[in-house]
Amino acid sequence: MARFVVMRVLSATLIVLAVVTCVFFAMRLVPADPAEVALGDYASAEALADFRRQAGLDRPLLEQYVNLLSELARGDLGRSIISNQPIAPQIADAFPHTLSLAFGALLVAAAIGIPLGVVTAVRRGTWIDFMGRVVALMGLSFPAFYIGIVLLVVFSVWLGWFPVIHSPRTGELGETLYKLVLPSISLGFIQAAYIARLTRSTTLETLGQDYVRTAFAKGLRPWKVYFKHTLRNVLIPVVTAIGLYTGAILGGAILTETVFNRPGLGKLLIGAVAERDYNLIQSGLIVFAIIVVVVNLLVDLSYGLLDPRVRHV
Repeated sequence: MARFVVMRVLSATLIVLAVVTCVFFAMRLVPADPAEVALGDYASAEALADFRRQAGLDRPLLEQYVNLLSELARGDLGRSIISNQPIAPQIADAFPHTLSLAFGALLVAAAIGIPLGVVTAVRRGTWIDFMGRVVALMGLSFPAFYIGIVLLVVFSVWLGWFPVIHSPRTGELGETLYKLVLPSISLGFIQAAYIARLTRSTTLETLGQDYVRTAFAKGLRPWKVYFKHTLRNVLIPVVTAIGLYTGAILGGAILTETVFNRPGLGKLLIGAVAERDYNLIQSGLIVFAIIVVVVNLLVDLSYGLLDPRVRHV
């Protein structure tokens, strides 16, 4: 098991290094000059040269890359080009909002997708199976921002159950969870559709295995066969899918935070793109990538708990 963990951690580290490298060089391909973006079009040549010197933009590209790796190793994400403020505190303030939204969306996706997939597989060919597949198809057809707008119109404008605009007041846990309901449903419903389809197909395949038929032949109760003998094997590919969908959820969080006017990394990145704050964009993309890699690492490590055979791979 220790070897399995070490190999997965090394693999995740190499992936993060590759992502940082790609982001760094991709940002250097942007045609605009960061100095002109920060100082404006009418800045003098001396001012532009002084800004590039202070920001380290006049150094060789390889030296800038090594400096970035050194700063990241120390937890330093640099400074904003526009405000000259440290980026790490800005991301630290926005990260809990995006994390809570992503976690809520994953809970919604798992709470809807897994039971729906199992039930439609067990009731294959019935009206329950048909309605479940219709719900999954609806989730795959509608984009997250459209679902968010519909939820706002129905539950905020018509019924008045939830606020239209996210405006934190007390910061208490109850208020936070209350205002997280609609964004989580909006973002998680699409992923629930993917999980439901995957769970259904995996459950149908598992129900056809010999050990499941043997369990039924021994006279075990159906619920015990479904939950003890079937669901555990079904969860392995489902957990994999949840890890892979993390990137999609983080990408969807950008639109969801905009629709519901929530603070977070997505909204922070949109503001950085609008202001052409290249340092903030670079750091935000790196943080997004690290989150996705860490989540997938945790998913890989969870295989050892769900399937002991994986520990020896």
